[in-house]
Amino acid sequence: MPTYLMRKRTRRNERGFLLLVLACGILLLGNIALAQMYLPEPPPEPSEYGKVILDNHSKAGPGAVVFDHWLHRSKFTCRLCHVDIGFAMQANATGINASTNREGFHCGACHDGKRVLEGKTIFAACSDAANDKQCDRCHSLGKKGVRKYEYNKFTAKFPKSFYGVNWEEAERSGVIQPIDFVEGLSVKTPKMQNRKDFSIAAGYSWVHPIGFSHEKHSIWNGCELCHPEIFPAGNRGTIRHTMYSNVEGQYCGACHGKVAFPLNNCQRCHPKGPVWAP
Repeated sequence: MPTYLMRKRTRRNERGFLLLVLACGILLLGNIALAQMYLPEPPPEPSEYGKVILDNHSKAGPGAVVFDHWLHRSKFTCRLCHVDIGFAMQANATGINASTNREGFHCGACHDGKRVLEGKTIFAACSDAANDKQCDRCHSLGKKGVRKYEYNKFTAKFPKSFYGVNWEEAERSGVIQPIDFVEGLSVKTPKMQNRKDFSIAAGYSWVHPIGFSHEKHSIWNGCELCHPEIFPAGNRGTIRHTMYSNVEGQYCGACHGKVAFPLNNCQRCHPKGPVWAP
């Protein structure tokens, strides 16, 4: 082959290789961008995880309220607050304010200055008689030394996992005994007959199946918190939830990634070893 033809072919091959590298680079960047869109972000510090800032009515007055889920879930089940008392699962959907608290709704359902918990009277929320220091126990955003409980000290004896308190183990071992009934608020119902645990096939062959336990979830949530709003009733396999939808806050992501252990903790949902029988 003439030398000029060999050089021409070489240049063509080089251009082809560069185009291939460029295409791979574009695909790689595209996949990285896609991963950044759908992979769970690293969770915050355990003391900050599940923190809710209530500031709809904080432009005037004592300031924004800081609500720590880790403090309240050590005393009460999720179902009690989100079903019996009626706290919405969506931000700004509850309509909580000082008046509703004083009338015995929302925080005032328990924080009424009368209800007793563990031998102590729960302080009244938004009481007209409360002094500024008492108000600061809740309206604590940006204020130092006003909170009564500090995460590390409060949870020092709680079993821990990589992402903070292992609440399931804390409940199972008796370290905490969350209350699921409040007189005057809750309705007495017969003990729920838990459905059996089952496995859910993952969408990829290299991912272990999901192990789901109705019993574990029902201890905290009952049935009403998940069904039918988060998981509509239907035949098995008809609800097509994916990791993408979970990361976006749907289905499992309604709690996991906000309050319950985060989606980054893969092995808690995709356990290695024997698969639970359906």
